[in-house]
Amino acid sequence: MGKGFVFTQRHELKVFMRVIFGFVWLIDGYLKFQPGMPNALVSLVTQVGQGQPSWMMPWFTYWAGVVSGDPAFWVYLVGTGEVLLGIGLILGAMRKVTYISGALLSLIIWAVPEGFGGPYGPGSTDIGTGIIYCFMFISLMIINASYGTSKYSIDSFLEKKIKWWKKISEFQS
Repeated sequence: MGKGFVFTQRHELKVFMRVIFGFVWLIDGYLKFQPGMPNALVSLVTQVGQGQPSWMMPWFTYWAGVVSGDPAFWVYLVGTGEVLLGIGLILGAMRKVTYISGALLSLIIWAVPEGFGGPYGPGSTDIGTGIIYCFMFISLMIINASYGTSKYSIDSFLEKKIKWWKKISEFQS
């Protein structure tokens, strides 16, 4: 009986998770650079506020005003951030900075264009992807802190060459 695809060491599994997640972010960032995306952002943020509780309307009204001023700037800023996150995850570069930045960007995406995953009511079945991505970044932080340096990362190489690099790559002391 065949074993199939089995990870023999936890190091391989954590690298696999990090790299696959990196490709997800790379694709997501790439999609931000498609034609028409800046115009879609304004309508997305405006529409996401519809159906939300009235006490949340100032939040969505504020962000609709912010992104409508220069939607291309915001789309390309977020897209560039997502591409950089993808590259950082795939290469294992500046993992501490990458994971914290990714968690924060995920929360912003969840809170603005995803509208906190709402509106919630009868038939609601999804809380949005942004919060799940945030939890994935937190999981990567915990894995990094628990198991230390990934030998399959650019950080592992740079930590040997640059003494202070460990401060931006590791969660351990």
